[in-house]
Formats: sequence, C-alpha cells, structure tokens
Amino acid sequence: MPKDIVEQYLAELYAATAAVDHAQLNGIADVLMRAWETGATIYTLGNGGSASLASHLACDLAKNTSPDLGTGPSVPGARRLRVVALADNSALLTALGNDIDFADIYMEQLKIVLTARDTVLAISGSGASPNVLRAMRYARLLGATTIAFTSTRATARQMLDLADHALLAPVEVMEQIEDLHVIYNHVLATVLRERIAQRVA
Repeated sequence: MPKDIVEQYLAELYAATAAVDHAQLNGIADVLMRAWETGATIYTLGNGGSASLASHLACDLAKNTSPDLGTGPSVPGARRLRVVALADNSALLTALGNDIDFADIYMEQLKIVLTARDTVLAISGSGASPNVLRAMRYARLLGATTIAFTSTRATARQMLDLADHALLAPVEVMEQIEDLHVIYNHVLATVLRERIAQRVA
C-alpha cells in the first residue's frame, strides 16, 4: 500500500476514533451490566467480519469479566456474564440456511432460546443485512432489548429503527467501520471487567 494511502487511512481512523460518542459506549455498558445483574443472556450475531466480531465479543465479555476465572470448582460459583455468539454453531447455522432461508439463520435460533429479559447485540456495518434485521425484529416483538453496532451509512437507518441502543462508527468505509467495532468490543469488555470486579469486591 503506498505511503500516502497508509497515512490517509490511519488519519481518517484516528479522526473517527476521536469522534466516537462516549455516551453511546457508556449507555451500552449500562445495558450489559444490567444483564449481568439480572442473569439475562446476551446473544451476539453478524455476518462475515461481523460474525467473527460477534464471536470475539462473546469471548471477551465471557472470559474477561469472570471474577472467579481459573479458581476451580466452587459452589456457588461467582455470577458471570452470560453471552452466546449465534454464529458459532456451524451445523445449525448451515442447516437453517440450507433448509429454510439464510435470512432466517439468526431469527430461528433466537426462537429456541430468547426470552423477553435477554439482549440481542447485532453487528452490521451496512445496517441492512436481512438476517440481522429479522433477528432484531423478532427480538423487539418478544420484548427483548436490542443493541446495534453499525455506522453512519444511510442504509443503517433500517437497523437503527429496530435498536433500543446503538453504537455508531462515524465513518463510511467498511474496513474502518469494522476497525471501530473492534475497538468498541475492547472498550466494553474492559469497562464491564472493572465494573463487575468492583461489584464483587
């Protein structure tokens, strides 16, 4: 990549990071903390890079916020944040996509497990992925809380209309949108780790 493109990309990303809405991040952290307090489950989902991030997010939130990690069996164990990535069951995912419809791969999974007290955290840079929108629409009908990781693209309006809470990446370039979503993941995991540790202490 030519030096000027490298500099431009990083300069744009730096500016976008500086423009991130801290209130949105803190608001999402509050929602996730309430899930920990009530024992509700957070379900993450997305496509492509966003599916990978949904798994990454579930990993970080589950592992990094566990106050008794590595302490062995204990009864009762410390309360942990319950989080599941719906892209991780490849057998169910492909069965639903092949036998039903790819647009229903997340909604059909939510019909099995989602309750009204749970949270669906959906990730889509475009904000227009049909399977993401269907999952969010079902969650809203059930009364569950919905969180959107998306962008400032015009297409994201569809996703925002279904979101109780949203984190926007203030950029248009998909790679930079995904960069910011990864940062959001790490910020939230760090905030939740500290908040839960304080509460347990």
